[in-house]
Amino acid sequence: MKDRHVHLARIRTLDPDRDHLAIYQTMLRYEFPWDMKLGLNLAFNRSFSIPRVAAVHTATGELTDRTQKRIDDTGVLMYEMVLNGFDQPRGRDALRRVNQIHRPYDIPNDDYLYVLGCLVVVPTRWLERYGWRRPCCHERRATWRFYRELGVRMGVTGIPGSYEEFEVWFDAYDREHLRPNADAAAIERATRMLMLTRIPAPLAPLGNALVSAMYDARLRAATGVPTPPWPVRAGLHAGLRARAHLRRWFGRPPAVPLFADGITTKTYPDGYDISRLGPPSAPPAGRSPA
Repeated sequence: MKDRHVHLARIRTLDPDRDHLAIYQTMLRYEFPWDMKLGLNLAFNRSFSIPRVAAVHTATGELTDRTQKRIDDTGVLMYEMVLNGFDQPRGRDALRRVNQIHRPYDIPNDDYLYVLGCLVVVPTRWLERYGWRRPCCHERRATWRFYRELGVRMGVTGIPGSYEEFEVWFDAYDREHLRPNADAAAIERATRMLMLTRIPAPLAPLGNALVSAMYDARLRAATGVPTPPWPVRAGLHAGLRARAHLRRWFGRPPAVPLFADGITTKTYPDGYDISRLGPPSAPPAGRSPA
């Protein structure tokens, strides 16, 4: 059991403000690799579903026509920043590319805040419910601190001053703005195939219902997804909780951290040039890619 908590013990010796990158890297690469990747997928799904953001994505076709590439580009840029920070060359290049992609658009500050809120709150809540242990206060603050730093470097203003404050802001904004809309439904249909790859092969016949059960009621309503039967929802919850208990009592930290061999994706099996990730050309000014 001591080995199982070796990373947590180290995290508790760190300063979540000064050492936020090291803590967040440990969460992603060692403590919760599967859960963090899934939580980030759910976070991006939610951020794409706000009507104003969803309308732009369906207009550009980036998520509906080039789904795999769009998701891979987003994931690669995010993971480059997490793995390298914002001051090392690759992380700095990824941040520069993110800003280049967004610069031509007139993006409301609250849209940026909502995306950051999704990345801060959604994965953390997944860990609180289904992680093999609950994230500690250092991990919650380091998560907020990492995305606060990202937001500041993207020119976002008004970022709430703690994880708890961001959570309150996020819930209020989500309640007001996450509404049913046809564009979000189209994006959800396009991106669902990627969520289905997370389903174990023996459960493939229930794949669509299980993916729907991962969404909460508000996200299902926004994207036009029917509520799955209660046995599926209850079974998913029970299975994830059982997995958490098994990992808590019998698991061990991974010998090889996530991304030890670099970031590979279906779109870029042989590597990629950070400066070429994202849309092939700058879109018209005044429209937001979110």
